[in-house]
This record gives sequence, C-alpha cells and structure tokens, in this order.
Amino acid sequence: MTAKQDSPTDQRGRPLRDLRISVTDRCNFRCTYCMPKEVFNAQHRFLAREQLLSFEEIARVTKLFVALGVKKLRLTGGEPLIRRNIEGLIQQLAAIEGIEDISLTTNGSLLTRDKARALLDAGLNRLNVSLDALDDATFKRINDVDFPVKRVLEGIENASFVGLGPIKINMVVKAGVNDHSILPMARYFLGSGHILRFIEYMDVGQSNGWQMDDVLSAAEIVERINSEFPLVPLVPNYTGEVAKRWRFRDGGGEVGVIASVTQPFCRTCTRARLSAEGSLYTCLFATRGHDLRGMLRGGVSDQGILELIASIWGRRSDRYSEVRTEQTVALPKIEMSYIGG
Repeated sequence: MTAKQDSPTDQRGRPLRDLRISVTDRCNFRCTYCMPKEVFNAQHRFLAREQLLSFEEIARVTKLFVALGVKKLRLTGGEPLIRRNIEGLIQQLAAIEGIEDISLTTNGSLLTRDKARALLDAGLNRLNVSLDALDDATFKRINDVDFPVKRVLEGIENASFVGLGPIKINMVVKAGVNDHSILPMARYFLGSGHILRFIEYMDVGQSNGWQMDDVLSAAEIVERINSEFPLVPLVPNYTGEVAKRWRFRDGGGEVGVIASVTQPFCRTCTRARLSAEGSLYTCLFATRGHDLRGMLRGGVSDQGILELIASIWGRRSDRYSEVRTEQTVALPKIEMSYIGG
C-alpha cells in the first residue's frame, strides 16, 4: 500500500477527490452528440487491446490517486460494459483502502440481470444509466443504431432488482432534438425511486458540431418540469456536487440538472480523468493529456508516478466552462469516448 501523502491542491485551491476512469474507447451506440457515425465509422481506428491499460495497471495507478486524496471513482467509456470482465476490475478497485464510492456509467444495453448482480457482488456502489428519450423514434435517432428504449428500461429494472438502486438516469438535452421528452421522462420516473438528471448539451470533443443554439438551459428545463410537477430546491449532498438538486413537492422523488454551460461549476471541480489509453486529463474539455501508461510500463516507481500526478494537479488551473467563447469552442479537445463523461 502506498503511504498516504499530503493532498495537493491546484492553482485555484481545489483538492483532488474524484477520479473518472475510461476503460474503453469503444461503444455499441453511435449517439449523435458523442460518437457520430460520420466520424466513428468502419474506417475509424479504435485503440488496440495492448494500448488500453490493463486492470492491474488501472488498480496500480488508482492506488496512487487514493494516496493523494481521491475517495470516489467512476468507470466510464465508451461503453464500459463492453470491456470483458469489467467486474474483475471493480473487485480490484473495491479492495483499495480509502475508496468510499465506486460508480459506473452505462447506456444500459448490456445490463442483464446476471451482469448487474456480478457488478454488485464485485463491489459496485452505484449506477448511472444514459437515456435521452422515451419514444423509440427519438431514442433511435439519437443512438443511431436502431436500439429500442424498451431494452434500456429492462436494463434499469435488472439493476434495480439486484439492489443497485437508486439509479441515476442521465438525459442529455439538445434543443429541437429531444427537449420534448423532458416532461415524459419526469412523468415516467416520478415515484420510481430513481434519480432523473438532465444535462445541458456540451461542446465535448471535436465531433458533435456543438453550437450554443442547441443548448436548452437548466433554468428552462426546471421551468418546464415545474409547470407540471412543482419542484422544491435541495441543498447539495457535498461540496463540488455537479447537479443542482430538486425534489418533487408531492414527495415523488428527486431530479437534478447539470448546467455546465449556463451555470459553470469549475470553482468546485475536484475531478481528474484517466483516459482509455492511460493519459491523465485535468478537465473534461482538456486540449492535452499527460501520459501515465508510458511510466507504468517503463519501470518508473510508484513514488515517481505519484510525484508526477501531484505536480500535474498542483499546476492545474482549468476553468473552461467559465471562459467558454466561440474561440475556446474551436480548440482541439479530447473526445468524450476516450475520456468519459
């Protein structure tokens, strides 16, 4: 076990508390806002198996992040359930002393009951499922692989049945595409015990053709829901929580809104990101990463890697969402399929 170190803070006084780990750049969906077919087609070169960090390498570097203060992990992708035996990785991560929470974000397509139970038994604490509409026409248009809503809902039920609830249901809202689904989603999940979260459409990566006109603001989302289901604001669960939380006044549950575009939360961001090929990124909108895979495979000691991570975090000054302009939107950025959401 790596000795506990002094927790570094970045240039804005933000500690390192959360690590997002992308385990694959591959996905079985081609969502238009993340992996559009025009880019991620038959000619696209995904990472070869040997380019991905092994489970042992991920566990090794995670221990170093924990020594620097990380307490929460989220496994992402691509689609993390595509990675064979992902529960084996979860088991290794759950054994690391100091980890308080392990979650996973999935599109729900591979959530059989057996898979959900294996994830829970391995040590997974929470599950986030992406679902951008309830009507098949809209949902299939977004996922672009003709995948039906029914099978995602079955995956959610499978996970809930084995005890992985409450599940966070994440809907990315794009104006003119699926914003008509906001109220149907609220109606469907009201009283379900799950937590519905609406996410403003963001300019992640280079491929989704983002423009501000496509953003339906968090304020507008809340206004629409409140018009039918009166909402009462809730206090954050913890400092740095990205979603602004609301509860239905009638007691039917909770919704959250993630407003990275219109209400940036950079000043409380405590998240680092490890990409599928082992690069460290200090922001979702980063233009460059720092290669840890080369160090892991090059004989560098744990102490040497730990000191590098601490140094990178100490120099961190990211606040992309606070300074977003037409000029910053055009900057080259890592794709979400490499770095995770």
